[in-house]
Amino acid sequence: MRSVGLSTQADGCGPTVEETLMATLLLLTNDMHASAEILPALELLPHQVKVAQAEATALLDAPAADLILLDARRDLAGARSLCRLIETTGKEAPLLVIASEGGLAALSADWGFDDLLLATAGPAEVDVRIRLAMTPVAQTGVDPLIQSGNIVIDEAGYSAKLNGVQLDLTYTEFELLKYLAQHPGRVFSRQQLLSDVWGYDYYGGTRTVDVHVRRLRAKLGPEYESVIGTVRNVGYRFVTQADESGREGARVNAG
Repeated sequence: MRSVGLSTQADGCGPTVEETLMATLLLLTNDMHASAEILPALELLPHQVKVAQAEATALLDAPAADLILLDARRDLAGARSLCRLIETTGKEAPLLVIASEGGLAALSADWGFDDLLLATAGPAEVDVRIRLAMTPVAQTGVDPLIQSGNIVIDEAGYSAKLNGVQLDLTYTEFELLKYLAQHPGRVFSRQQLLSDVWGYDYYGGTRTVDVHVRRLRAKLGPEYESVIGTVRNVGYRFVTQADESGREGARVNAG
């Protein structure tokens, strides 16, 4: 929604038409104070703010909005989980995270938000970030598929195929395979994987990672299980066909 107002030109020649973007914002927070206390700049902007609990169950009855604001100032673990839930279930509006300066180090792209705001941001910055987040972005034609050899991972469809046959993966197995395939060759410790795939709010031990790797390898089968490589005393890595070919060549040359 846009409101149209009149302002006077500096040279006094007459009024000009000025447009101000007015949006309906949904603020998800467990701090049920006025929204102006969470993001003070909102008090100086014309947007309509609706407040709901930052909980998964509250999303079912949440009112429609042009943009979602998620309060992550105090509960980073809870905010990350809710962010990822909104992302995986399909968000219908842009998602902006409100964070404190001390919490910036915990934020990462895998949360699934569109932009972030410091709680101390001024009205001009808040307004432009809201406007940019709501501006439709032209499709760039980027392929959402990750392909490595005979393995094809469809991020958008949450599916993976091996030699054209769909793998029967659980959500976590898919996320683990996708995450490793997105960083081919990079070695991740069990603790890193637990933090980045399961979420740092997950309280299980690193043994969980080993169990899921074993199950994932079993589903890939004997011929392809080696794509999830083990680095002794460190963790796991995604092994590409180029890596395998290089090792085969080295063995042949050594012979």
